[in-house]
Amino acid sequence: MVNRIRPEALDSYLALHADGHPGVRDLLVRYHIFNFNIFLQRIGEDWFEFAYYEYTGSDHAADMAALAAEPRNIQWLANCDPMQQPLEGQTGWTVMEQIYFNP
Repeated sequence: MVNRIRPEALDSYLALHADGHPGVRDLLVRYHIFNFNIFLQRIGEDWFEFAYYEYTGSDHAADMAALAAEPRNIQWLANCDPMQQPLEGQTGWTVMEQIYFNP
């Protein structure tokens, strides 16, 4: 997945995702999301975040709906979403096409 970070929010966004901040880490595990990684890269004047996770459950749609209904996740997104700037034509994270996999 890819998204853009608003440059004026970069420090706050990094603080929310620091190792010492509990955020919603336990909720991700509860809904079968593991090895969630977010990478940050500046390209030109813009900051982009690239994310990857592994889903280990059996019903992704149901787990994502349950996660979306969690009050703490709703608050987390209320904090994070304004710091992000979706790519043109998108409303949030853009799911990238996987073109290579090496097991």
